[in-house]
Amino acid sequence: MRSRLTPLSLAVALIVAACAAAATPVPATPVPATGPAASLTVYAASSLIAALVKVKAVYEATNPGTTVTVSTDSSSALATKIEQGAPADVFLSADTTNTQRLVDRDLTSGGATIVAGNLLTIVVPAANPAGIRDPMDLARAGIKVIACGDTVPVARYAAQLITNLGTQPGYPTDYAARYAANIVSKEANVTAVVTKVGLGEGDAGIVYATDALASTRVRPIVVPERANIPATYSGVVVRASRNVAAGAAFLAWFAGKDGQAVLAGFGFRPPP
Repeated sequence: MRSRLTPLSLAVALIVAACAAAATPVPATPVPATGPAASLTVYAASSLIAALVKVKAVYEATNPGTTVTVSTDSSSALATKIEQGAPADVFLSADTTNTQRLVDRDLTSGGATIVAGNLLTIVVPAANPAGIRDPMDLARAGIKVIACGDTVPVARYAAQLITNLGTQPGYPTDYAARYAANIVSKEANVTAVVTKVGLGEGDAGIVYATDALASTRVRPIVVPERANIPATYSGVVVRASRNVAAGAAFLAWFAGKDGQAVLAGFGFRPPP
């Protein structure tokens, strides 16, 4: 005799089958790799150091087998190291001048990619013992300004900013000269400027807005928007790299939406 399923037994059978299917493990969808696995050495402007800690973690997590080692300094110093044969795969500069310098010398694989923007600000020690309230105070007698060496990108941006400020209403005609007279040291990179100001070894310094956000030892003094100087960051893949394809994949990711999301969290602006 052929057995017949009652409605109740049919329902039970369907539930059992469904539970069995649910218990069968479904393979997890792997995270697609952005580029070939490799050990990448990234030379980067010191103002990117905080953001690159997060970039390294995110990129390695989404690219199994890839490791990213970051080395930071002033963009000009890093460009010189690459010219001298230092084993970098990717170079991220706080300007376009230093990357173009390598492109012109045929030391890159392809041209430069614009990767981020930034603005300038003035930083003072958190307690602000000199009582600096606005950029005009940088020309006051006795103010100690910590600056960067002339070849460092932020120094060139700062020079333009000081020139712009000197043309603003109410500023003395010799504002730039007074500011220059107050410089007590010139540092190798912008991180050193923030550190010295934060330690109270100077009354003020001109740095990137992102540097002010990253330090609890300093506080920013607002720069008038009409006088501010936008900084443009760029990147290249080094021709001598043993991992050109992986380097190109990293640079594309860094300049793309995922990299930009990380950078935005540290105050960087989208590429201009």
